[in-house]
Amino acid sequence: MSFEHKAVLLNEAIKYLNIKEDGVYLDGTLGRGGHSFEILKKLSEHGKLIAIDRDIEAIKAVREKQPENSSLILEHANFLDFDKVLNKHSISKVDGMLFDLGVSSPQLDNAERGFSYQKDGPLDMRMNQNQALTAADIVNNYSQKELIKIISDYGEENWAVRIAEFIVEARKKEEIERTSELVEIIKAAVPKGARRGGGHPARRTFQALRIATNDELNQLQKLIKKSVSFLNKGGRIVIISFHSLEDRIVKHSFRELAKDCTCPPDFPICVCDKVSHVKVITRSPIEAKKNEVDSNPRARSAKLRAAEKI
Repeated sequence: MSFEHKAVLLNEAIKYLNIKEDGVYLDGTLGRGGHSFEILKKLSEHGKLIAIDRDIEAIKAVREKQPENSSLILEHANFLDFDKVLNKHSISKVDGMLFDLGVSSPQLDNAERGFSYQKDGPLDMRMNQNQALTAADIVNNYSQKELIKIISDYGEENWAVRIAEFIVEARKKEEIERTSELVEIIKAAVPKGARRGGGHPARRTFQALRIATNDELNQLQKLIKKSVSFLNKGGRIVIISFHSLEDRIVKHSFRELAKDCTCPPDFPICVCDKVSHVKVITRSPIEAKKNEVDSNPRARSAKLRAAEKI
């Protein structure tokens, strides 16, 4: 089955990576290769791009399109394990890293992956289909209290308590196995009057379950802290996020890495010995222009932030 995918903020990502033709780069979220193929265009035969993805289908799809004798190295791995991938190829540092945190169009459009509340499919939502935990496991086995926390914290859903209550009642009768079953439960839980102007009533809950299934926010925090030590001086890290929780983590993590002294202002001398690791390149997040949003609605919520190793 063929799926169309448009890389979000493509030109902006390339601009902020500030690519050197003989540099070494990491695309930690390959997807269908939109960003990777554009990076390759900027590299000479002496440059190198390592692209990884935890979705094996993404690796297979890009491998079929990979140009012969290209500078592209493909690896099936979680982006948090990028250091192991670099070590495998005897690379200690890179000149730039790109992480596009969004769910790819093929993942959303393929009902069998279970990411979409608009298509009926198994309640899966795993980015890495080799992992054990699925969204169905969470929906059917987590306590009502745990479900409330996930839907409230990760989905920022005002009706989290009621949705969790309806899920627990429904699963007493039979296991919830399909996305369409969960959508109907959520629709029953969220009063019609509360839906106006707020988009699909299941959108926030599906976002929350996807984040929980793939441990996305915890992994993002670890990733940013880990990544800077693998950048050459002047190397850049570019991150594209798609909801406020991710963007907040990126913003505050970059800000923390850019701080030097954290001693109280009334201390006569610095005793913390903290040094800045990066300078933030984007004071405000870069967002998609109207023409991109018009042609690719999934770009509407995208935010890009970049920092440079000092």
